[in-house]
Amino acid sequence: MDLRALRYFVEVVREGGFSAAAKTAFATQPTLSKAVRQLEDELGLPLLERIGHRILPTPAGEIVYRRALGLLAARQDLLAELDDLRGLRRGVLRLGLPVLGSHLLFAPLFATYRQRYPGVEIQLLERGSQFMEEAVLAGQIELAGSLLPIPETFDWQMVCEEPMVALLPRAHPLAGTPAVTLAELADSAFILFEGGFALNRIIINACQQLGFTPREAARSAQPDFIVALVAAGLGIGLLPRLIAEQRPHPQVCYAPLAGEQAPRWQLALSWRRGSYLSPAARAWLNLARTIGGTSS
Repeated sequence: MDLRALRYFVEVVREGGFSAAAKTAFATQPTLSKAVRQLEDELGLPLLERIGHRILPTPAGEIVYRRALGLLAARQDLLAELDDLRGLRRGVLRLGLPVLGSHLLFAPLFATYRQRYPGVEIQLLERGSQFMEEAVLAGQIELAGSLLPIPETFDWQMVCEEPMVALLPRAHPLAGTPAVTLAELADSAFILFEGGFALNRIIINACQQLGFTPREAARSAQPDFIVALVAAGLGIGLLPRLIAEQRPHPQVCYAPLAGEQAPRWQLALSWRRGSYLSPAARAWLNLARTIGGTSS
């Protein structure tokens, strides 16, 4: 069984289609289609079906997908151990970082890492935390930036913790107050993050624990656009303090979230529990400890 075909199949399932999978797999759509067809011919069962605009796995495809994750992860463990023999004169750092906050936290580390280990190739994936956790389990990357709470299938190292800040339009009744609670925002329309962002789930869960589901005005993956939408009066937004401080706007009031149930942005680097970490990955973890751990 061709491991490359399995990797292409996994990407198609994760992305829900051949077009998006071709981008993440760095291959053409015909290449992916041919690989999946050959896999289906070899196994004698259909693995994918089209439902609406998405491509989903059949029952047989679900089994192949689950097994493929383990096989691909085992392959990466094998390659990592072989790289260990060569030391850090060669190797690959396969790293996934969230879109939110990475330019502030990790950009300086890249320069230091490149200076110390010039022979190591850096392969960077930038997506939402939930997507990257799946990429770790599939063996596509070794380390991923993840938000707490982190599933038990991962080990992790804390990077940074930040309180959340509410972004309020100037016309909002609470604009200008020194701090607000999540409960005080229950009647406001929320500008949330896209579904692939773990922070979105954290915010919604925190609201539901207080007895309400946030009323959505819009969703975005871009903090700058969230600030602009708040400034236009569409609703209120929530950002980690680290991110909010970089985006002042004359039409937006910034108030820290107060209260014991206020969600916090807790970022860690995670990896598959029990997996072999390459020297390149271990060197990145050691360097990431210099970020300073927790801030309050």
